[in-house]
Amino acid sequence: MQLSGVHHLTAVSADAPGNVRFYTKVLGLRLVKKTVNQDDVSAYHLFYADGLASPGSDITFFDFPTLPEKHGNNSVTRTGFRVNGETTLQWWRDRLAKAAITLGDIVERDGRLTLDFEDPEGQRLALVDDGGKGEGHPWEKSPVSAVHQIRGLGPIVMTVPELMPTEAVLTQVMAMEKVRDYAHPESNRDRVHVYKMNGEGPGAELHVAVRPDLPQARAGAGGVHHVAFRSRDQDYDAWAERLRSLRIPNSGKVDRYWFKSLYFREPNGVLFELATDGPGFAVDEPLDRLGETLVLPPFLEGRRAQIEAGLKPL
Repeated sequence: MQLSGVHHLTAVSADAPGNVRFYTKVLGLRLVKKTVNQDDVSAYHLFYADGLASPGSDITFFDFPTLPEKHGNNSVTRTGFRVNGETTLQWWRDRLAKAAITLGDIVERDGRLTLDFEDPEGQRLALVDDGGKGEGHPWEKSPVSAVHQIRGLGPIVMTVPELMPTEAVLTQVMAMEKVRDYAHPESNRDRVHVYKMNGEGPGAELHVAVRPDLPQARAGAGGVHHVAFRSRDQDYDAWAERLRSLRIPNSGKVDRYWFKSLYFREPNGVLFELATDGPGFAVDEPLDRLGETLVLPPFLEGRRAQIEAGLKPL
């Protein structure tokens, strides 16, 4: 029973229209599902992914009217997007600079060329050269040419004050393998520890930075709500039983309609999700029309008029 990589990452935005503009028009991702937060239907839940809406390619956003995140410990601190090649990274550096996006230089980090940048709300992101490893499915309607398009997620960086409790969960509960570590790019005295899942390339890696001197993060816009990892559909029940048998507090089984989920917090407080690959985003919309209309899971469909009335236009 193995996790095959990052499934999705869910972050927080306080500006849904601006969020759509940036992630579709600037980053060239596909809006594959326009729906609502199933636990708070007054908020959008927006899903962006590759051309086939593949697991492992989607970053999602809750639209919450909240103050900006106060960056710090006990949180996911940077979200990687996979691209292929130094030429593509140079192309992105020029594109983001022209769009007046906050960004750094192209640097080598953990053996890969990387370009750090932020979205307009301060969401910390990075483009990482994956050397063509892992899946990639271009979207033909993207404003970014296929050769330069984002290929998927990874690696994901989280920051904690203490390594060992988190490492115990990653290796002993989630069956990840610790493969290396490297100096933190903002502090040579701190280390980043790399844990690999049963997949290929940076999309199958979680990077854990240990920064004991940082204050704890305060959640808000520009921050990350949770990170989800890919489970095979047939392993979902076994993962639920594993968490139960180990007495790890968790959500129990949650059917999100497009995938099934299990939620729990690792010992330093970061919210994890185990999510199935199936049935996928095309279960209720044609693949070629994903994201064009507001879609609700069946248990919310009876409240459509009320829900639509409470949402602002995108």
